Amino acid sequence: MSQAFYRKWRPRTFDEVVGQNHVTQTLRNALKSGRIVHAYLLSGPRGTGKTSTARILAKAVNCLAEAEDKPCSACAMCHAIDEGRAIDLIEIDAASHTSVEDIRALRDKIGFAPSEARYKFYIIDEVHMLSKSAFNALLKTLEEPPPHAILVLATTEPHKIPPTVLSRCQRFDFRPIPLKDMLTRLQGIAAQEGLEVHAGALDLIARQSTGSMRDAESLLDQLSSFGGQEITLEQVQTMLGTVSSQAVKDLVDDLAACDVASGLGRLGRTIADGADPQQLNKELLEYLRSLLLIKTTSLGPSYITPEQLAEMVEQAKKFDLDRLVTAIKLFSQAASDLKSTTQPQLPMELAFVEATLPRESDTASQHRAISATESKPSTSPSEETTVTIGEPAGASSVAPSSADDTPRPKVMQESPASLGTEGNDPPLTRLQDNWTDILASIKRRNMHVEAIIRDCPPTTMDGEVISLTAASPFHKEKLEDDKAKRLVEDVISETMGHLCRIKCILPREGRKRRAPSQNDDLQAIADDYMIKAGLELGGKIGDVQLAGPSPHEQPARSFHTDHRAVPADGHDKE
Repeated sequence: MSQAFYRKWRPRTFDEVVGQNHVTQTLRNALKSGRIVHAYLLSGPRGTGKTSTARILAKAVNCLAEAEDKPCSACAMCHAIDEGRAIDLIEIDAASHTSVEDIRALRDKIGFAPSEARYKFYIIDEVHMLSKSAFNALLKTLEEPPPHAILVLATTEPHKIPPTVLSRCQRFDFRPIPLKDMLTRLQGIAAQEGLEVHAGALDLIARQSTGSMRDAESLLDQLSSFGGQEITLEQVQTMLGTVSSQAVKDLVDDLAACDVASGLGRLGRTIADGADPQQLNKELLEYLRSLLLIKTTSLGPSYITPEQLAEMVEQAKKFDLDRLVTAIKLFSQAASDLKSTTQPQLPMELAFVEATLPRESDTASQHRAISATESKPSTSPSEETTVTIGEPAGASSVAPSSADDTPRPKVMQESPASLGTEGNDPPLTRLQDNWTDILASIKRRNMHVEAIIRDCPPTTMDGEVISLTAASPFHKEKLEDDKAKRLVEDVISETMGHLCRIKCILPREGRKRRAPSQNDDLQAIADDYMIKAGLELGGKIGDVQLAGPSPHEQPARSFHTDHRAVPADGHDKE
């Protein structure tokens, strides 16, 4: 039976440990100076060499060679440790030995002297999995260890280890392995295994492993079985379910152009051709991150060619920084949504569409543009130019006077005498007639705000101030949020053709009541058809109270329809 690559090519000396020079150099110096301590904590991501380094340290402290640079990997003790038959090297998997009894057994045995080696060496892997009681039992051993024992604790989650344990260990933090070092190591393994691996394939293997050398070696081992002695980029893409870099680039081009139809179509075709949605999202995120680095630091990824870098520089110019950051956040959220959705490509499609929608900065620019239009002195009839909403491209417009090329809203400019009017319709009537269109426009920009304002119809309009009657205090609170309020004001301003402000009131706000009066027009009240029906049933008109009209309906008669008949006993009957 052949041995897996990650076991066959496990580091056996400090020189073979990849990308952790800050750890290996410190341990080497400690060995030369004789400053070996009784407890070490090795923490870091998976596959970065924690357990391998612990075994190399066990070899070094027990090496029988006289050479100063240890381990020699040639003496009997080094061979015994490499072959897994050294009885004084004890490895414990804390994930399956979590109880206090397991640690008590360790504490009882650690006091015995080593059988063959100089030191009895304990490696406790995934030590963060120990229970609280087990940590307390281990603490005593760490406080007063026997002189012949060394303990190495390895973990991927050091934040779960009690501070009392951390403070008694010398800690080393392992880092994700750099791409360049990983490529060098993979090339060496491929050469010794007689594999012909294309450069692009090795690059994709290294990037897919996200800093884990063990993952990269396992993937190379799997590909050697899949493709034989020659491993191509296409084979790696087929096994991983990835797509070509050109497909990702084209998708980013659609995003830059805000071409939703082309982008969604390309997404669907790519996934239908066999691409894994999670892998595609991962590659898209990595590409967008590279554009962000190019835009902010002018430095591109080290693994791309100069030609690819030139293309990415041109792409980065098509995005402003705010929009690029927003897109990265959206696709990052899609990455977590992909793990739980029943529609594999839906989170990516939603992220793509939302990344093409107008941003808050655009809305703020439109808001400022409307304010500037409102404060601009009126021009003479000969100089006045009108731009209607929805005017087709190529129609007459006024060129912006500033160098700022931020898109401006298409707003109808009117003279002060005609502001708020269209024909003979009063402003409130115009607003109510266009309310459905206003809601639709708000929904396109923010569905949550539209859901709130749908229950907050306009009831009065005083100049540029529009009163919206909220259905509840909850609606009022949400609509008074700065972002929601600004969005509603911008859409209403675009529709009305001049700057508008909104304020939210509750149904009972502004109602006035007055005491009963004998001068009320009881006859007018009695003529109401509802009152007539009540009188025919034997009711009597008693007190009369005045209440404001419902915010959701308008009076239907010449007198106030909200006068109510109160029975003689003085109690309302509803």
